Amino acid sequence: MAIVSAIGHAARNGVLIKGGAFLEVAGRITAIAFDKTGTLTEGKPRVSQIITTGKTEGELLSIAHTLEEYSTHPIAKAIVDYAKGKGFNAYQGEKFRNFVGKGVGAMIDGQEYFAGNLKLFQELNNPMGGIESQIDILQHEGHSLVIVGTQEKIHGVIAVADSVRETSVQAVRDLHRVGISQVIMLTGDNEGTAKKVAAQTGVHRYFAELLPENKVNLIKQLQDEGHFVAMVGDGINDAPALAAANLGVAMGGAGTDTAMETADIVLMADHLEKLPHTVKLSRKAIRIIKQNIWFSLMIKAAALILIFPELLTLWIAVISDTGAALIVILNSMRLLRFR
Repeated sequence: MAIVSAIGHAARNGVLIKGGAFLEVAGRITAIAFDKTGTLTEGKPRVSQIITTGKTEGELLSIAHTLEEYSTHPIAKAIVDYAKGKGFNAYQGEKFRNFVGKGVGAMIDGQEYFAGNLKLFQELNNPMGGIESQIDILQHEGHSLVIVGTQEKIHGVIAVADSVRETSVQAVRDLHRVGISQVIMLTGDNEGTAKKVAAQTGVHRYFAELLPENKVNLIKQLQDEGHFVAMVGDGINDAPALAAANLGVAMGGAGTDTAMETADIVLMADHLEKLPHTVKLSRKAIRIIKQNIWFSLMIKAAALILIFPELLTLWIAVISDTGAALIVILNSMRLLRFR
């Protein structure tokens, strides 16, 4: 009854808990890891600056539009929307390739182009030339960068900026108050952007330039340190980490179907402030369950003691048993009005 009441209360407040076991785990969490884009940030980045080398801005945006058109990542969507808004249509692309956590590639007019982060072009052994200093400056300013070019040459850089959710800062503070000892940010973005968002949100630690498998390894590292870990994310790349954590939490409004299917708890309205409330609700439910168990045991013990002096009648036994059940139910139903 306590578990049903708690899950019902959470559902009415926009938190979908997929079972009683996950409700109990939420109360034992000591560390929470957040993805950055779409979780701590709005997930609605906007193009803030464009640097071209050899191509016109229109050509660069058309190439980027072609490469990013089929991606579901918020940064890719921002670039596509910006290109469409400027009236630059996509070219005809073929043989699309996805480099997980790094970028994409495709053939355009017989030439293979790539759009992705700095790590992708370093692996392609692309000569960065004089643009490397500009990339460093943009990264330190906290921009997310999409580099566009071929294996031989970089044609330009598109800088994208995202804003921190107003609810994220308060949610992190509330998690500190409820006793979460480690609040960590995991992101595939560059060091400068990660540092800026970490400072704005108040997380304890952050890790940047991560691939999906790196996020899984960091979750396991936290577990090895003795933490019960929750992972909060919204994308396909977060699904492995959500599965590896003791508790997976997905952002329902902006999250992908894969993330929501993998997660144990879904925040339906993308309100991170519901997360501290869920932790408190879980702990309250566990306390009530323990109260009910101890109360029931005490009633049974009292009944057993009354047997020996022959003071326990059938009616007393029936009334005490039924009364105990009613008290336990009413105690559990207090969770429906938990604030």
